[in-house]
Amino acid sequence: MYIFTIFLPKNLLKVPFTTFMAEKLVLTTGATKEEKYRQLLPQLGALTGGEPDITANMANLAAALHQAFGWWWVGFYRVQDDELVLGPFQGPIACTRIRKGKGVCGTAWAEKRSLLVPDVNAFPGHIACSSLSVAEIVVPVYDAQGEVAAVLDVDSERYDILDETDVHYLEQVAGLLYR
Repeated sequence: MYIFTIFLPKNLLKVPFTTFMAEKLVLTTGATKEEKYRQLLPQLGALTGGEPDITANMANLAAALHQAFGWWWVGFYRVQDDELVLGPFQGPIACTRIRKGKGVCGTAWAEKRSLLVPDVNAFPGHIACSSLSVAEIVVPVYDAQGEVAAVLDVDSERYDILDETDVHYLEQVAGLLYR
């Protein structure tokens, strides 16, 4: 079982909290990918459920997914006017702005659908924020009106790690933001 613990400085422990804050993710050692997602989803729901701020929830979701799966990069791009703007993420520095219809993220936004790209070098117009990223999944995040408000982007430095199981569960993770 993996247990990730967050240690808070003593001065923060004196601040009154009005909501429960999870301090660790509990995941079974040796669990399959699907089992890991099934264990993770309720924890992510609890982590985001009492927090109304979308940016705070994006930050915690990116951190939790990065910890749980160890992907090269995981994060969000938020829709602002006619482009995606970098939001909370975990991993190396990233592209800051992406135009609608450009790269994997911009295409997923424009087409309003999840994209699984097992080899980014074969994707027409791929934007290489990191030469080490070779596979990618991008999932649209829909707001309460059903419009794409952001995308959840996952990059891997391995060709064999991202698949339809990830797409299925990452769509559920994205759904936690505007419920």
